[in-house]
Amino acid sequence: MNLKNQIAVVTGVSKGIGLELVKLLVGKGTTVAGWGRTAPKFEHANFHFFKCDVSKEESVESAFQETIQKLGSDIRILVNNAGFGVAGPTETFSSEDWKAMFDTNVHGIFYTTKRLIPGMKKADEGHILNVASIAGLNGVNQFAGYVGTKHAVRGISHSLYMELRDFGIKVSTIYPGSIATNFFDDIPGIQANENMMRPEDVALTMLQTLETHPNYFVADVECRPLRPKGKK
Repeated sequence: MNLKNQIAVVTGVSKGIGLELVKLLVGKGTTVAGWGRTAPKFEHANFHFFKCDVSKEESVESAFQETIQKLGSDIRILVNNAGFGVAGPTETFSSEDWKAMFDTNVHGIFYTTKRLIPGMKKADEGHILNVASIAGLNGVNQFAGYVGTKHAVRGISHSLYMELRDFGIKVSTIYPGSIATNFFDDIPGIQANENMMRPEDVALTMLQTLETHPNYFVADVECRPLRPKGKK
């Protein structure tokens, strides 16, 4: 897709790969509606922030209405990036944290996607890019809830692309390994470090996935740090 003059919705734009992708998109001439709970420290003529908590459907509906009123309804790109993880042993895990992860990481994708599909069908063109995780492909010790959400993202994405491909709509999923972002701030025992992937590199891969030829579809992209423990 030629990204110039397109309108994109990106969730989770306050920092990390969401913010890095926003910077790349506006550089390509894309108008970006950033949906998030916290506005990023970033300003650009083509970037518009809309306060949104994707875990709450009424908040998504409000952000959607504000977006189409300001930017129009011809939105052909949706990047479902909002998500978070909490670690811990299952028997002592907080039920509130468990539910919150599913509300954001899984239900949030449903709330956003269902609203943008009709416009993409009307245009006979669209691209939905869901951010999963290596945790969507493997099990991870002490991360049962988070891993569960990311496996759900994979299943939703694969089913959606079968549902939507004949309408000219791509549904891609990216599975990043460890990235040096704020994701690890609340996870004890793991610190973001220089051996993790840079968020700007993951964002570039996402951009390249969005830029593909209309009849070329990238279903899954797995990316990892080459030397996660550094040089030996």
